[in-house]
Amino acid sequence: MTLSLPAGMQINAPIQAGYETILTPEALALVAKLHRAFEGRRQELLQARIARQARIDAGELPDFLPETRHIRDGDWKISPLPKALERRRTEITGPVEAKMIINAYNSGADSYMSDFEDSNSPKWDNQIQGQINLYQAIRRQLSFTNEAGKKYTLNDRIATLQIRPRGWHLDEKHVTVDGQRVSGGIFDFGLVFFHNAKEQVARGAGPFYYLPKMESHLEARLWNDIFLMAQDHIGLPRGTIKATVLVETILATFEMEEILYELREHSAGLNAGRWDYIFSCIKKFKKNPDFCLANRGAITMEVPFMRSYALQLVKVCHKRGAPAMGGMSALIPIKSDPVANEKALAGIRHDKTRDANDGFDGGWIAHPGLVEIAAEEFQKVLGDRPNQWEKQRDETFTAADFLNFQPSQPITEAGVRNNINVGIHYLGSWLAGNGCVPIHNLMEDAATAEISRSQIWQWVVSPKGVLDDGRKVTADMVRGMITEELLKVKATVSAQGEDTGTYEQAAVIFDKMSLTPEYPEFLTLPLYEAME
Repeated sequence: MTLSLPAGMQINAPIQAGYETILTPEALALVAKLHRAFEGRRQELLQARIARQARIDAGELPDFLPETRHIRDGDWKISPLPKALERRRTEITGPVEAKMIINAYNSGADSYMSDFEDSNSPKWDNQIQGQINLYQAIRRQLSFTNEAGKKYTLNDRIATLQIRPRGWHLDEKHVTVDGQRVSGGIFDFGLVFFHNAKEQVARGAGPFYYLPKMESHLEARLWNDIFLMAQDHIGLPRGTIKATVLVETILATFEMEEILYELREHSAGLNAGRWDYIFSCIKKFKKNPDFCLANRGAITMEVPFMRSYALQLVKVCHKRGAPAMGGMSALIPIKSDPVANEKALAGIRHDKTRDANDGFDGGWIAHPGLVEIAAEEFQKVLGDRPNQWEKQRDETFTAADFLNFQPSQPITEAGVRNNINVGIHYLGSWLAGNGCVPIHNLMEDAATAEISRSQIWQWVVSPKGVLDDGRKVTADMVRGMITEELLKVKATVSAQGEDTGTYEQAAVIFDKMSLTPEYPEFLTLPLYEAME
């Protein structure tokens, strides 16, 4: 099948039947227009990230920006939010696969973040079929029948849809304009916005988005300018789009108010994206000899740097009239083990109780079975109120609070092995096309895989990377464990009836990404190039 493409655009991927409903000349023209207008700025901002990282590697520590103090000191609020975004106590997330979309919509959650990013493996077919799925779901036409003949359809009452495009660092390698790859985020946003924004407005809920992995307010300004052009292009009033920013990088913490300010006409608040945040801290301070984090399981929301970041987010959001959304607990129900299940559910309750009492207006969950528990904990604090935007926090946090990276111990052999096992298992699934994977009773996505390989790299490089039994973590130790953990992973997936073909490749990639002398910035970049 051939498509009619805008001048200068090429698509180097198979066009399956049905793809032409999404890859229309008009929708692709918007993608091309946004690319030509903003690709130069995207590349400048990516270069600015590299320059900033070089300064941090040389010893510079982040702090609040003196040049934007007037924004932090100013008296302003974000624009009023539509009624559909006033109540977001429970937000469920997941990839753009048909069954997942239906189950998430029907879960009873207030909101559903449909994900083209970390929980989605960005195979070409996943991206375009995901667009088709959302097009149908928004119009209540989506259904799914599994291999056993069970049919899934949308309920009358469904969650409010929010959509997460890919981050600024990711390309869509199959689509070029004037010989340049287009931004994955612009590609995802441009198509889903063009086809669905007016339909969502007519239905009273949308277009709403989540924006990932930003490191500065200038990156938020770029999204804001894209929103302005896109709204003008299809004839929607400016400010119709509403977007929540995931604060999932340590640098964004110092610019929360500036990020809200840049998007104030389009802002729907901030979210504490905890897993990517931990990854960001490791990545940013990887060459600092004083920095070393303990086992992943020890880095909870109660440790000093995570606690300060979360409370600052609530403070900033409510000061500016914006929703403050709590992050994801990776815990999921464990049907096969009642004792372990009860422990997991208690962990969810603890997580949501803390967030509700701290002032968050809602929080993320990874499984429909957790909606009721999360809702109960927010109900206890909020009562009949849809949110607690009026709750103000009065703490003053300094750079030292955000950079208080404790604990640095324990680091254990079990912790090293768990990181390797999870990393190989996730990467193998991702290469096979699945970006959201339950592993060891936790829901893993690209963010948690990034922590796994980044901690291994850190522990090998850092003089503080010493096990609790006194052994230094070394490349030879890790390579031996990679061989052993690969066998365990293959046995696990084989017992589940899955093909083990991608896991050998995953182990090679994990070795390279964990043990190469120069730290690779994102796991997904070389993975994407290795993918069909």
